[in-house]
Amino acid sequence: MNLPIRPRRNRQSPAIRDLVRETDLSPGHLIYPLFLQDGNENTPIDAMPGCQRWCVEDLVKEAGEAHALGVPAVVLFPRIPDELKTRGAEECHNDDGLVPRAIRALKAAHPTLCVITDVALDPYNSDGHDGLVSDDGRILNDETVTVLCHQALCHARAGADIVAPSDMMDGRVASLREALDNARFTGVSIMSYTAKYASAYYGPFRGALDSAPKAGDKKTYQMDAANSREALREAMLDEAEGADILMVKPAGPYLDIISKLRAATSLPIAAYQVSGEYLMIKAAAASGWLDEEKVMLESLLGIRRAGADMILTYFARRVAEKVA
Repeated sequence: MNLPIRPRRNRQSPAIRDLVRETDLSPGHLIYPLFLQDGNENTPIDAMPGCQRWCVEDLVKEAGEAHALGVPAVVLFPRIPDELKTRGAEECHNDDGLVPRAIRALKAAHPTLCVITDVALDPYNSDGHDGLVSDDGRILNDETVTVLCHQALCHARAGADIVAPSDMMDGRVASLREALDNARFTGVSIMSYTAKYASAYYGPFRGALDSAPKAGDKKTYQMDAANSREALREAMLDEAEGADILMVKPAGPYLDIISKLRAATSLPIAAYQVSGEYLMIKAAAASGWLDEEKVMLESLLGIRRAGADMILTYFARRVAEKVA
């Protein structure tokens, strides 16, 4: 065959494939989501094999071991006891609460670790929603943002490096930025959940934290899975309001959204490989249908290839152990 152009020449050996590889995956691209709870024991999460809710002492140990492998950041998700949940979610800004105590412990033990906190009310809200709920069942936007500002300031006082509002209320990035700056926390970054979809992939996570809505769903504030232009609108708003990093959640089913945001902004893009994505890989591997390690790495490489600068993944420590 007279073929002057043969693409296979660039695939013919490991050395050449390394030279022409367009996308890489390293521990430095990963953020490790960690669940925490009060007490002195850890609780395995049945719906997320290999994950558990950590007590603060063991959380610090796990985060430190992952950090030693090259994982630069963790993000914290608390399981709040039912007796501390209220309609006003007051526990979310308790300076002696679970998350502030964990932040202080992490920063004291691992000063170079980046600590990211979730800013939303669902773990603390007796209604199970990311926002305050009116008597007639509406999610109150502006009133919620006021409470989110108190929560972010609480985390900043404890030493958080980045606050990550996952609530999807309108205008919350601008309000958080103003509140942080007015309190002289100008160095605290905002990683905005910019395109957070109302996804069925969140089920195992909500079970892990007992944070599912008690009534209704989250479709009046999280995005419709059918929409992509709307994600660009949210990104433009978050960037204008002062976000430092934009996030897409979930990651795998929304690679097109990651790609569109990457083309539309110069800000760093984060993507969250959520609990349902994690569980599908784990369950298929446990049944013998997939090679867990290979699919884990391929799924994350695909998210990076789509344009994500960083990935939140429950596989973070395992990936670091593999590729560090």
